[in-house]
Amino acid sequence: MRTAFLVLTILLAGCTSFKKSDIQSKPVFISSNFSTLENWSNDNHQEALKTFQKSCMRIVKNDPSKAFGTNPQMGLYSDWIPLCQQALNNPNNAKAFFENNFTPYLIKDTATKKDGLFTGYYEPTLKGSKTKGGVYQTPIYERPSDLIMVNLGDFREELKGQRIAGRVIEGNLKPYESHAEINANGLKDTKIMAWVDNPVDAFFLQIQGSGRIVFEDGSFIRAGYAAQNGHPYYAVGKALIENGALEKDNVSLQTIKAWLRAHPTQAQSLMEKNPSFVFFRQLETDGVVGGENVVLTPTRSLAIDRSLYPYGVPVWLDIEGPTGSPKIQRLMVAQDTGGAINGVVRGDFFWGPGDKAEQYAGIMKSKGQYWFLIPQSISKNK
Repeated sequence: MRTAFLVLTILLAGCTSFKKSDIQSKPVFISSNFSTLENWSNDNHQEALKTFQKSCMRIVKNDPSKAFGTNPQMGLYSDWIPLCQQALNNPNNAKAFFENNFTPYLIKDTATKKDGLFTGYYEPTLKGSKTKGGVYQTPIYERPSDLIMVNLGDFREELKGQRIAGRVIEGNLKPYESHAEINANGLKDTKIMAWVDNPVDAFFLQIQGSGRIVFEDGSFIRAGYAAQNGHPYYAVGKALIENGALEKDNVSLQTIKAWLRAHPTQAQSLMEKNPSFVFFRQLETDGVVGGENVVLTPTRSLAIDRSLYPYGVPVWLDIEGPTGSPKIQRLMVAQDTGGAINGVVRGDFFWGPGDKAEQYAGIMKSKGQYWFLIPQSISKNK
């Protein structure tokens, strides 16, 4: 599960990782048809179906009588399970499968009624060592055994979607150590997954929430989000704009990284102003695992606001491409989330690994809209 962890927005605007969406608005579902989806017929529906099948493997294990998410518009698991069973039987015509079983609904925000914001994220690659030494001085911590995460919604309905984290000291839950405190004092009883060669890369690993750590012998491990220390996020990019180090029009993942690497002394103090700290777990998978606990598919998996929508929903995306690239019009699946993915029309596009993925994720701040594909049985039963 990613932690917040779009690239550009979280670097520019401060946010609290566990805070529920500040937008006091609700989604409006406007019934549409597939003929209104521009370039629908040109998409690779078979690729989208394979991504949907990953979600279906989890959907079919649920109680059919349970609600599929918190919005009644999404129906019950009994509406989704039969379609997932069909999907898992590998229908010959993926396009026909979606058209014959789903209705596209345009999602609109009752408050803004504007196009939504879509950012991107990727899987970073870091150079690391299993032992400390030489250039490998920055630890990648696993989850501390004394870290406690609390879902406040378990105690009060009005706090649903909000979480806090800390440790128990003399019977009381107290805040966990901040980023600066962890750097200064370490976490002596916490396992270190690896040591990496650059604190800036470690910082961006925390922003992404997952990545590959490659060792000198060519072997590698995948680090995935395990937990966060409960402290709010401080916007590094915003701070660089405010102190004049970067111009607002020239801010991207790449320019922020370049500045931090060119100013190592200032970089450390600046990064430590961000009290948030992320802990990781080693993933035994062939790719990045999202919030739904399935392996994400590059350019097919989308992160959404989990307080509003459930995982596993097919989503038709129609948005601007990153600067200089064509529009993105394709079928994706909601399989991930993040603390900064807040809003009715809000998404984070998973680009996958590699330099090109990093480039697109770093500059992506696109306007656009999406349609949720909802089982036809739901509208027929209304």
